[in-house]
Amino acid sequence: MVKYCDIFWSFFKVGTFTVGGGYAMLPLMQRELVERHRWLTEEEFLDQVALSQAMPGVFAVNMAAMTGQRLRGAIGSAVAIVGNILMPILFILLLAIFFCTFRDNVYVDRIFMGLRPAVVALIAAPVFALWKNEKRKVKSETDNASHVLRLTSYLSLYLIPILSALLIWLFGVNPILVVLAAALLGLIYGKLKTKN
Repeated sequence: MVKYCDIFWSFFKVGTFTVGGGYAMLPLMQRELVERHRWLTEEEFLDQVALSQAMPGVFAVNMAAMTGQRLRGAIGSAVAIVGNILMPILFILLLAIFFCTFRDNVYVDRIFMGLRPAVVALIAAPVFALWKNEKRKVKSETDNASHVLRLTSYLSLYLIPILSALLIWLFGVNPILVVLAAALLGLIYGKLKTKN
């Protein structure tokens, strides 16, 4: 049985050493939950990422809550959440206390400017890794599938992510509408898959 202190410590590390929050936490979470402790398989991790994105609230807290619940129930969920948010809350409090002191500091400004590309890389790396895993999964599932199912599978891998990004970025479509449309397409895909 997984110990509460292990759950706390894993999520404390994720919350402490991730700059940028949210999706930037994915590489650390994957390393802790899938590779190091083997609490989740790669597929279970992907499913939790998808669920966490679809649920209201903060992505990292949703991931912590679901993982803690899966490992040790409601108390495990609470322990994971506290571990995940403890250091960011303390950092925000310290920042609020000393903000006036260094808000116009050139060196602090340069540090944050230097962190921006690192945050982009931290977000891009796990997104690409998750996409590669999903591609491998779709290929194995559709080897003997019908043409319609194969087509919808490849649409979900290529067209939907690109179209979603373009709709939000270029055309200013509300992300909520994009999420709802993607959920509807996922439902249709699931029905087609069940029929086949």
